[in-house]
Amino acid sequence: MAIKLKTYQYGSRRPRGEGLRLGVTRFLPRGVRKIDYARGNYFDVWYPVLAPSQGLVRWLRSQPDLERAWPKFAQRYRREMLGNPESRHTLQLLAALAKRTPLAIGCFCADEAHCHRSLLKQLIEEAA
Repeated sequence: MAIKLKTYQYGSRRPRGEGLRLGVTRFLPRGVRKIDYARGNYFDVWYPVLAPSQGLVRWLRSQPDLERAWPKFAQRYRREMLGNPESRHTLQLLAALAKRTPLAIGCFCADEAHCHRSLLKQLIEEAA
């Protein structure tokens, strides 16, 4: 069974039928009031347990060559998600939900190829 799962960048326009938007960042958007999260196309529900750890993000930002560092980041992020029972159970929950209703996972990053949301999407698809 195919799952209904997409990714998006915070603030991007909502396509018709996109479904529930999940914000999967460690930190909330600065300068945005809570009541404006959904209205401003950030997210409907904030789910920081699916974000990479601060240490992992700090490590990635310290790397001089993102292309070379990305595979190591992906490996470490995968280990964080699958090694933490709360994250692992959340992946299973989202996989089950995405079989029945459209979901979208979002982040601040403009470059999805180097954003954890693309890795998270893969993890959820694997859990399904």
